[in-house]
Amino acid sequence: MLQITDIKKTFFPGTINERIALAGVSLTLEDGDFVTVIGSNGAGKSTLLNAIAGRFQVDSGAIDIDGKSIRRLPDHARAQYVGRVFQDPMAGTAPDLTIEQNLALALRRGQPRGLAMGVSNARREVFREALEKLDLGLENRLKTLVGLLSGGQRQALSLLMASYTHPRILLLDEHTAALDPARADHVTALTEQVVAEGSLTTLMVTHNMAQAIRVGNRLIMMHEGRIILELDAEQKRRATVEQLLGEFAKIKGAVVDDRTMLQ
Repeated sequence: MLQITDIKKTFFPGTINERIALAGVSLTLEDGDFVTVIGSNGAGKSTLLNAIAGRFQVDSGAIDIDGKSIRRLPDHARAQYVGRVFQDPMAGTAPDLTIEQNLALALRRGQPRGLAMGVSNARREVFREALEKLDLGLENRLKTLVGLLSGGQRQALSLLMASYTHPRILLLDEHTAALDPARADHVTALTEQVVAEGSLTTLMVTHNMAQAIRVGNRLIMMHEGRIILELDAEQKRRATVEQLLGEFAKIKGAVVDDRTMLQ
């Protein structure tokens, strides 16, 4: 479903601020894989997701979805293949539009936009059915401005919108990090439900290693723009947070704890 081959990206090359963000990353996701991505800040996790989403062009390497190269496509042209949820609950939705208008936009991802065709009585019923699954009462608030929702409600709506048209790849960029523990657990449970029901191929970046072990069927650890550890489903089932910290300590050359991974 997703084939990444030796992609490299250097920001500000040839300057004092030169930074190698991706140093030859290769990764293959089969249809339905749910891969969690961990690593310290600056490891290249979000940069990898940005490369797939088309926020910038990589310097070299290949990115293929369903056997089709998307490396040269701009981000708006990749929208038909890629859905994304960001860390910031304010991102991914239009706060000055209503819930139903946001869903109408999501329904037309990768197509010419227009609200008049999107919001009809028939569509509202479809939206209500989809929103009921969130268990947040949003199905009764279709005309509420999204900017009035709580962070947890917006993030749940963003997840629904990103998955609404069954993208080939779903990218989750620390999408529970800005939420309190209760809301984070709710959005995590919704994520597992949405991914399972849609059989979505998914990459999820997280700083929560317990979450990374619990969710999905594969795990990768990144450091300095490289993948330094990959766990398949069986290895992931046997993994512990302490083991992951130990693997990271081998790279860092120092003892690390859970807090260090967040820095």
